[in-house]
Amino acid sequence: MEIRKFEKQDVPALMQIWNDVVEEGQAFPQEETLTVHSAEEFFSSQSFTAAAVDNGEVVGLYILHPNNVGRCGHIANASYAVRSDIRGRQVGRRLVTHCLEKCRELGFRVLQFNAVVADNAPALSLYKSLGFVKLGVIPGGFRKKDGSYADIIPHYFDVTKL
Repeated sequence: MEIRKFEKQDVPALMQIWNDVVEEGQAFPQEETLTVHSAEEFFSSQSFTAAAVDNGEVVGLYILHPNNVGRCGHIANASYAVRSDIRGRQVGRRLVTHCLEKCRELGFRVLQFNAVVADNAPALSLYKSLGFVKLGVIPGGFRKKDGSYADIIPHYFDVTKL
């Protein structure tokens, strides 16, 4: 599997993977799906958008961008999505590891996740295994697609320690 900067021809596959996660309503805060036009604009506007490609097929992605501006612009934020039929095959681990290196390369000092949903066990396990630090719990911080609320657990990783 290769993880590389996305290319224009990747947009339809990236959009589908992204939209699947949005439509599941269990992990991303977005409620609106992307169109081909908005997807290209969205992925191009990030500090870095990665495509995970296996045997010529896009199987996952991440977006990386500043979490804030100005005096907090050295803190990055990222989102990850893996095609649903291949989850559990370590694609997410490879995406996060690549992202941490890309953070350092782009001059970010910290990678912060604002809203890891507390019942997203695979993500929590992955972040723990990679050394991310939990910042606490925000009760009911995430409204799920079914209207119920789940806690969120912000995390961070000090990229300067890589």
